[in-house]
Amino acid sequence: MGSVFGRESVAEPAFEVLLERAHGPVQTTYEIRRYGERFAAETTYTGDGDNSPFRLLAQYIGVFGNPQNEASESISMTAPVMKSGSEGGTAIAMTAPVMRSANHKEGEKTMQFVLPAEYDELSKIPKPTNPKVHIKEIPPQVGAVHRYSGSMDDSHSEKTAMELAAQLRKDGVEISDADALRSYNFWGYNPPFCLPAFRRNEVWIELTTDQAEQLVKEFNPEDVN
Repeated sequence: MGSVFGRESVAEPAFEVLLERAHGPVQTTYEIRRYGERFAAETTYTGDGDNSPFRLLAQYIGVFGNPQNEASESISMTAPVMKSGSEGGTAIAMTAPVMRSANHKEGEKTMQFVLPAEYDELSKIPKPTNPKVHIKEIPPQVGAVHRYSGSMDDSHSEKTAMELAAQLRKDGVEISDADALRSYNFWGYNPPFCLPAFRRNEVWIELTTDQAEQLVKEFNPEDVN
């Protein structure tokens, strides 16, 4: 019942909040977060449906039966599940979150399950038996995150990404709407049956270290060393 009302029961990667941009003349609030290195199971696909890639990754970790990896090892579901696509897309938030970015060929998308923290080296991660599933190292990242509830559909997340980009421009970051639409991630933290008003949805736009430091210096100067 708790998941219907937005209760989150799966782990997510640790992160550091460098800035909370929520006060003063700000139309779209956001956080600057820093994430460390992570590993994810990933599959690439085309089309609008999310069930097939989600099922492939869920089978890898053993959600639907015997785990489809060489060690037959069950892996805990965590957050995030990440989804990316050159034109954006709609995330399935069966766990938390679904993330997407846009660094792929026209019409090509990826979905990723971030692995639990104990899988911190490639040698510890069981190899997928399905050739459509791969293990990917996600390097440390810093970026701006806007949190919102409601719809997870394409048009809503794209609109939100452009609103976040507009706020970042006002705050001094050079980013166009086109850049935002090509590169943003959608992160969804709740199962599909969660009531929209209680959902935790997020849009992430990666920043350079210099951009993040400048924002912190400008809007949270007491935290700058």
